[in-house]
Formats: sequence, structure tokens, C-alpha cells
Amino acid sequence: MTSRPRSRPVGTVTRGTTNPNRLRRVDRWMGWALRDVLRAPAGPPVVVDLGYGASPVTVLELADRLGRVRPDVRVVGIEIDPRRVARGEAVADPPRVVFVLGGFELPVPGGSAPHVVRAFNVLRQYAEGEVPAAWSEVVGRLAAGGVLVEGTCDEVGRLAAWVEVRRGGDGSPLPRSLTLAWRLAGLDRPSVVAERLPKVLIHRNVPGEGVHALMGALDAAWARQAPLAGFGARQRFVACAQDLQDEGWPVMHGPSRWRLGELSVAWESVAPL
Repeated sequence: MTSRPRSRPVGTVTRGTTNPNRLRRVDRWMGWALRDVLRAPAGPPVVVDLGYGASPVTVLELADRLGRVRPDVRVVGIEIDPRRVARGEAVADPPRVVFVLGGFELPVPGGSAPHVVRAFNVLRQYAEGEVPAAWSEVVGRLAAGGVLVEGTCDEVGRLAAWVEVRRGGDGSPLPRSLTLAWRLAGLDRPSVVAERLPKVLIHRNVPGEGVHALMGALDAAWARQAPLAGFGARQRFVACAQDLQDEGWPVMHGPSRWRLGELSVAWESVAPL
């Protein structure tokens, strides 16, 4: 990782599709799963929303939601498109929420190292082979114990998937888990989330790969638990997640998260071959 200043942001302009509440599922998970990361710093923790898109609304929502965990949290919206940054500056609330021009180099005002970076729907347009370099660029700039949350969701946030990435002992990206999230009402089959897998996995949903096996196991468990449909989708999904855990899948957490339509598995079970 070079420390030389760059003359232009690192990355590519995204389509910028944004809707209010689109990222509510990952925000809810971050407030729960990363609460220790947010509470650890003596000073205000810094959270980056990288590539927030055409509207700054998700940055403001992130600040509100994480503010319930850490009231002094600082959220920095980073965009590579100057017009999008200008829209953000119009609604900024410094120092709580600020907007800056940049990319994967994470130009946080004051030079602070971020404790959490959320990059959603950013790498979807990149080639799979470009993901490791992007991850490395970001995790190399995190504060000690920091986290990159990288993923994808549909346009209204009913389906989402993300990877929790930490920094390994050698400084390289260390994926820890894959989390899948659904709006359970009206869910036909869990594997529909495959269309929203992060870039590192979306092309790996083929026989022989772990993520393909997971999609199949999810659908099979969902079908087995069809008799519980009369008790509601939540009861059925909790039973489905328990089935997977009983089969030996490294399903994390427990019913309190499963009831939300959220399922996390250890990265090793789905890592690309």
C-alpha cells in the first residue's frame, strides 16, 4: 500500500441507484454485530459509507441508526462523482455527517482511520478479479480492529447479502462471514437471494462451489418446513435455519437473528474454490 497522495479518486462511478430504507437490513445488522467495534474507541468512531450513490439518504439513515449504539459516531459519505458530493453537502450535519469526494483511498477529513466502512452495491459492476485489490485498499486503511462490510441488495432492500471483512495479521483482507437477509413475507424460496450475492460470490453459484451448496441446502430446508407456513414465515424460517445448523452448516448467531430473516455463515463454508 503506497502512502503517496493521489491526484484523483480510486474507483469507478457507479449507477448510483438509491432509495430510502434500501440498506435498512445491513444497517440493523451493523448496529448489532459491530456494536463492540463502535463502542471501543475512546473518541468518536468514524464510519464511512463508500459509494453511497445519487442520493445521500442512506448516509443520513446510517448515522441515525448507528447513533443509537454510539451517539457521537461520525459518518463520512464518500463518492467519486462531484455532483453527488454536492447533493450530500447540501444536507450535511458536521461533524456528525460529512460528505467528501473520493474512492477506495478513503479520504476521511482530518486523516482519521475509519473503524467501519460500508460499501454496498459498489463492486457489483467490477470484475470478480478486481475484488481482492479493492478489499485490500480499504482494509489497509482501517483503524485497528476495523471492519469492511461489502455487499449488495435489490433496489428496495428486500433481498441483501454482505461479507464481513477484517484485516489479517499480514495486513491482507480476512473475510469472516457471509450474511444473507430476506423480507420473509411472501418469500417463495430462499435461493432467490443468489441474484444479490456480493461480486466475490455471484459467479460462484455453480455446482462444486460452497455457495451453490448453501443455496440448495436453504431451499431444501425451506421445503421441509412447509408445514410450518401456517404459523407464519418467521417460524418457518427459524426452523429452516435450525435445520441447516443441525446438518453441520456453520450457521452463526441464533433465533433472535433468524426471526429477522437474517442468516450468517462462517466464510470458510462458502469461500470460492
